[in-house]
Formats: sequence, structure tokens, C-alpha cells
Amino acid sequence: MVSQTVSSWGNLARSSSTLYGLRSRHDAFPAIPVGSTILPYGNGRSYGDSCLNPGGALLLTRSMDRFIAFDRDAGLITCEAGVLLADILQLTGPAGWFLAVVPGTSAVTVGGAIANDVHGKNHHRAGTFGRHVREFELLRSDGQRLTCSPQTNADWFGATIGGLGLTGLITCAQLQLRRIAGAEMELEVIRFANLDEFFRLSEVSDQNFEYTVAWIDCLSRGRSLGRGLLQRANHSASPVEHPKHRMGHLAVPFTPPFSLVNTATLRLFNFLYYHRPGTKRHRREHFQSFFFPLDSVANWNRLYGPRGFYQYQCVIPGQAGPEMTAQLLEKIARSGQGSFLAVLKQFGSLTSPGMLSFPRCGVTLALDFPNTGARIERLFIHLDEIVAAAGGRLYPAKDARMPAELFRNTYPRWGEFERYVDPAFSSGFWRRVTQGEVVVHGGGPATESA
Repeated sequence: MVSQTVSSWGNLARSSSTLYGLRSRHDAFPAIPVGSTILPYGNGRSYGDSCLNPGGALLLTRSMDRFIAFDRDAGLITCEAGVLLADILQLTGPAGWFLAVVPGTSAVTVGGAIANDVHGKNHHRAGTFGRHVREFELLRSDGQRLTCSPQTNADWFGATIGGLGLTGLITCAQLQLRRIAGAEMELEVIRFANLDEFFRLSEVSDQNFEYTVAWIDCLSRGRSLGRGLLQRANHSASPVEHPKHRMGHLAVPFTPPFSLVNTATLRLFNFLYYHRPGTKRHRREHFQSFFFPLDSVANWNRLYGPRGFYQYQCVIPGQAGPEMTAQLLEKIARSGQGSFLAVLKQFGSLTSPGMLSFPRCGVTLALDFPNTGARIERLFIHLDEIVAAAGGRLYPAKDARMPAELFRNTYPRWGEFERYVDPAFSSGFWRRVTQGEVVVHGGGPATESA
């Protein structure tokens, strides 16, 4: 047990917390002081304060990293909650199996993927990560262990998937994998001129490709509003060897004194990236570079300087998608703020299993913003108004500032979910959106940035 300052991935939110650790799924729940609260902490890849518990304790899970069983015939993997998705792919890929859903980084723990019900480039085909969880064990603070599945303790299953680690500690889980022939992807990259063209391309692409996602130039305006590059891909039918997975070939070795992402660098990068020569309409690419391009740059979050960055990810449902997305992009372009990490994707109609799962049928927009203080906060107020008017919502795993009213109005099952929250568990995010706790984002490096 030790006290440290811990940061989430956005380097905005920092938590001074007492750290506890479990080394195995068989370990007993730690004894914490009466009146204190605790929260599981995996690999710290949530962007805001959903993985932090300021003033309380964190329960570190990365040492719970054992594989329990791998059924190579049925494609079922059972492992402890601290196992990284990268570790699963390294084990299962050579045997011809792949995770059914992967997010934008493989440096996420299984427990974190379940707790945030992560999604990927194939949501229109496979839905969220939680749809492929067969069962898990949930350890409550009173020592009770619950086996949860769609058939057993189904209410706890639905509360825990997307439940932000608040219902108890996921100790281990069984996942259903999908078949693949090899490590390569058949990829097409198509340049589109504006937002209307994106939606036309996306509709056709989602019918023929399992994975689709678009990078957009968030500063383009007028007839070029929403221009970008669409990637669409399927797993290759050709068997290719799975090399050892490596993360962080390059690295940002230190945090610069100011953000290297600003209006000047952003406009230049976006122009060059959109017009870059050598963009091939069709090529083969290893799954690591297709799914996890940022994993090749260790500590890339340091590029935003000591003040950190926000990610704003929303979903706009139904027919409102094109019009409201255009309004969001116009607001962002006029502000001159944004990032080269700007992603647009269509969500499908498959229902998420979790009470608080983020995805719903519609379009999702995700952008990173340097922390510029009051300036970016003013922009977020305008974006929130557009999202709320469209009946959309924000993604808790990426959030560091969502107003309590917006959360309560856009996650109507939050009151039902609250009944399943372990009385000893809490987080900065949960207190902020349910109790109105005020959060101030400062600067300076954390003692530990996991």
C-alpha cells in the first residue's frame, strides 16, 4: 500500500490516491479504511477521470495477467482481467483467432475493455466488446463473488458491462473470438471531398467491408467541410505469419513545456496528410498498423504538453447525423481548435449489452483538443448544446468535463444502474456527473502516468 499521484491518458485529471494491488484472481478483496472508497485501475488508458478516484484508493489490476484457458477449436479465451488485448492477440493470432472487437489501442486491459464496453471500426457488424463476453467473475467489496453471464446474474452482467468499474472488481473473463486466416488486412483508402461524400461512401462501404473509419480535416470549411480519408478493410484470406507484437517503436521521451499541437501545426499537418502522395486505393497492411497506429509511438499523449488534452467523442443518433455533424464541424472549424486525431464513423444498430454502454445507431465523432483553458471550455459548451439537441451523448471513457445534467439526460438508465454500484466503489467521473463534484484541471506532470 502506497500513496501516489496517478494520471489518466489525457494528462488532465490527476488523482492523489492510496494504491492497493492484487496479484491473482484468487486474492481476497483488500481491507480499506471505513468511509474510504476504491476503484479498479487497469492500464490507465481512459482519457479523463473515469479511471481515477481523487482522495480515495485505486486497486491496481495489471498483475492479474494470467491466461486460464484457450479453446482453439471453439475460439474461447479465458484470462484474468489485467491481461492486455495485445497479449491476447499475440497468443490467439497464430492459432487463427482474433478478438471480435478491438478499440484504437491494444494497450487496454480486458477488465477495462469490459468496464468501458469499448467499440471498434466494425461496430456496424459486431457491435461492442461486451457482446462477445461470455462470462466474467465479479468480486464485490464484501467478498462476494458473482459469476455473471447473459444467463446467470444477467442483471449484474448488464450493469458491469459499460459500468465504468463501479459494480465491483472483474477478476477474470471468458471471451468469444472470431476466425481469421492470417495477420494481414485487405485495405482501401479513399479520399473524399466533404461530409456529404463521406456519408455516401460510408453507406456503401458498411455493406461490403467489416471495418470502416474516416480521418477528417477538422479545420476545413465551406464546400470542403468534413473532407478526409476513408479506410475500409476486411481480414485477408491469405495466411501470413503473426510477428511478435511490439508497442512503442518510437517514443516521445519527455513532456514539452507547451503543446506541440496548435493551430499552425494542425493546419499544416491536415493539409499535407489529406493531399499526401502515395495514398493507395488498395493495399495489404498488417493488422497492428491498421488497428493500432498510435501504439507505435510510446507516450504520444505527451505531445500536448503539461496541460494535457481533452477528447470529445459524441454519438449523434438516427437521421440527425449528417446535419448535426456538419454543425459540430462548423463550430470546431470556426474556433480554429482541434487535432489531427479526428475520427468519424457510423455505428450500427446492434444493441449494446450494458446499461451505460455508449454506442447507439448513428454517427460518432471523436476529436482531441489541447487544453487551452477557458477557450476550449467555451467551445465545449456549444458542442454540448448541439449534441443534446440531437438526442446524442458523450463517451464516459473519453470524458473529463461532461456536465452532470447532460449525463443524466442522455443516459436515462443511470438511476437504475446506481443500484448496482458497490458501496465501497467510486470515481471522480461518477461523483462529478451524479453529485456535481467540481473538477479543476491543472498542469504539471504526475508522479505516475500509467
